[in-house]
Amino acid sequence: MINSSVFNYVNVLSKAADAAWLRNEVISNNLSNVDTPGYKRQDIDFESQLRRALGNSRYETVDSKVAHVSGVELEPRVYTDSANFSYRLDGNNVDFDTENAQLAANQIKYNGLRDCINQEFANLKIVLK
Repeated sequence: MINSSVFNYVNVLSKAADAAWLRNEVISNNLSNVDTPGYKRQDIDFESQLRRALGNSRYETVDSKVAHVSGVELEPRVYTDSANFSYRLDGNNVDFDTENAQLAANQIKYNGLRDCINQEFANLKIVLK
């Protein structure tokens, strides 16, 4: 991470993009194991960490909330989703259609985050001119 307050948003957006990239990998792994008996789908927990890191203060600006976020507390965590639930008798709980829909939604999110990062750098470039 870049250590300057100028890059606060870039740092947070970068962590979010990394989490979205990891979620793509996890969902792809779920899809590749759709026929593996006993396999349990996995997912990423990042959004709740981001929400907690930004805090719940209504009277604080977004700029100050983002300034207080450290990269250490924004590490995506892989977890097994609904380990006791199964769609089939073989114990697998991966639904092909649901995973594909989540993959498409996550790719849109990743592209949006990438565009936001590019926009932040474009803003910095304008300021430096």
